[in-house]
Amino acid sequence: MTQVSGVASASGNPRISLPSTRAHNRVPAVTTEFWLIKLMAVTMGETAADFLAVNLGLGLTATSLLMAAILGIALTTQFRQHRYVPWSYWLAVVLISIVGTLVTDNLVDNFGVSLMATTIFFTSALAATFAVWFAYEKTLSIHSIFTTRREAFYWLAILFTFALGTAAGDLVAEHFGLGYMATGILFGMIIASITFGYYVLKLDGIWAFWIAYIFTRPLGASFGDLLSQPADYGGLGLGTILTSAIFLAVIIGIVAWISMSHRGEETLAER
Repeated sequence: MTQVSGVASASGNPRISLPSTRAHNRVPAVTTEFWLIKLMAVTMGETAADFLAVNLGLGLTATSLLMAAILGIALTTQFRQHRYVPWSYWLAVVLISIVGTLVTDNLVDNFGVSLMATTIFFTSALAATFAVWFAYEKTLSIHSIFTTRREAFYWLAILFTFALGTAAGDLVAEHFGLGYMATGILFGMIIASITFGYYVLKLDGIWAFWIAYIFTRPLGASFGDLLSQPADYGGLGLGTILTSAIFLAVIIGIVAWISMSHRGEETLAER
């Protein structure tokens, strides 16, 4: 938004000030609500993907194509906002969480790629995304996403974090046999150490954010599986429908609250 203001000089003639250009950050500020919704979204991403593919009988391939199409519509809507709009942003996050889960599941179940290879692949893909993003923009800050190119890099990185988190979580829980509870505790401890590093050891905020963002995915997915899977598989047996419904209701409630309170909005000078 450009503002031009006139100020009267001593001679009575207006003095025109230079334009002041401001931009709205298209993604939310990192708050407690941000991490809470993100954790709920990744948990729901795991259970909703299982519900659609297994319980509804759509199958992995059909579910993946359907959800990818819906995600495309959601991201188109998000890119048109040019600012942070809670319902649009978090809808995209929930959907990209589901699609990220399905991408990894497809590689493992349909194409026979090992969880170790999948984890390494998405680690490399995310690192490459960060490298290209930084090469073009000279920053990876999530506090200055005010152009379409920066937002495109942001969402691509988000997709890879979800796919990577799914692969890493399954690798630890299933391949290494730790189980859902132990895996959730392990990744929770990693996030706690990152939090300690940021607040006490002054770890760089951008890298602390992205590392924590990656590890909240397997943390949420582990507890989602713990709640939804049958007792025979180490879960509590709530089922994917009830688990998904609970987390979706919580997400909707928090998003409605932050929409009314305007929490998470950031305005910044373009640079």
